[in-house]
Amino acid sequence: MITVSDKAKEKVAHLMADAQLDDTYRLRASVAGGGCSGLSYKLDFDNEVKPMDQEFEDKGVRVVVDMKSFLYLAGTELNFSDGLNGKGFYFDNPNASRTCGCGESFSV
Repeated sequence: MITVSDKAKEKVAHLMADAQLDDTYRLRASVAGGGCSGLSYKLDFDNEVKPMDQEFEDKGVRVVVDMKSFLYLAGTELNFSDGLNGKGFYFDNPNASRTCGCGESFSV
């Protein structure tokens, strides 16, 4: 499962409202090769669910993940920071053995 913090929930709701997205849209989380640690996180809104997608709902936020990415993201919490050290979404991923300084990439 992928969980969502309260701050991330608020930011997702704000972004969806700003983009005027209806409730057919979900937050799509995925992993792609790249970044200084080898794998990068990706977030986007998507209104299509593919046959092999895993879908979760936490705190009213629907998250969709393709099966390959789910292998890397199982047990992860999506969070949001608006502090002085950086602003944006970040992943608390228990599967990551190493992360880069900016938190946008990881390795297992």
